[in-house]
Amino acid sequence: MQTKLVRWTRVLATAGLGLALAILLSCASGQERWPDVIFVPTPQPVVERMLELAKVTKNDVVYDLGCGDGRIVVTAAKKYGCKAVGFDIDPQRVKESLENVKKNGVEELVRIEQKDIFTLDLSGASVITLYLLTSLNEKLVPQLQKMKPGSRVVSHSFEIPGYEPDKVERVNADGFERTIYLYTIPLKKKSQKDD
Repeated sequence: MQTKLVRWTRVLATAGLGLALAILLSCASGQERWPDVIFVPTPQPVVERMLELAKVTKNDVVYDLGCGDGRIVVTAAKKYGCKAVGFDIDPQRVKESLENVKKNGVEELVRIEQKDIFTLDLSGASVITLYLLTSLNEKLVPQLQKMKPGSRVVSHSFEIPGYEPDKVERVNADGFERTIYLYTIPLKKKSQKDD
């Protein structure tokens, strides 16, 4: 038992040192703060369905908040011919997104920016895509509510607490059932009986 405890202590200490080193490196590189979530890519079938649910057209401007490797904005540009902007705070994700944009030849339509999503003005978007935690979606509500009426917000796996989605859909991807939530601006508060 004690051997297991010693082993786990070493693992945790190593992990803690790794995280501390990553934070120090990000500070040294000028990154203002650490990402709120780890990068987990949205499976392509979910990406496709998110954009379909939002009824994206070539006239839309899609913002992906926490764009990861840029797959959502690249897909939006390639499939619908619309403008799209990916935002991520992590310089590594920004680098990967820029490579993905170039590889897919959509530089004319897609922009990638290293920014803190909680400082953004979202009024330039007609569609927002999210794959964040529920608590982070909730934190975005004041920014989302300033968007133009009729703008759409599509969230993979995590709802916006306290607000009624227009549609909830499940998609099978990678052997798992994924949930997609569609909202329209202005967000509609859930009634007390729904809570």
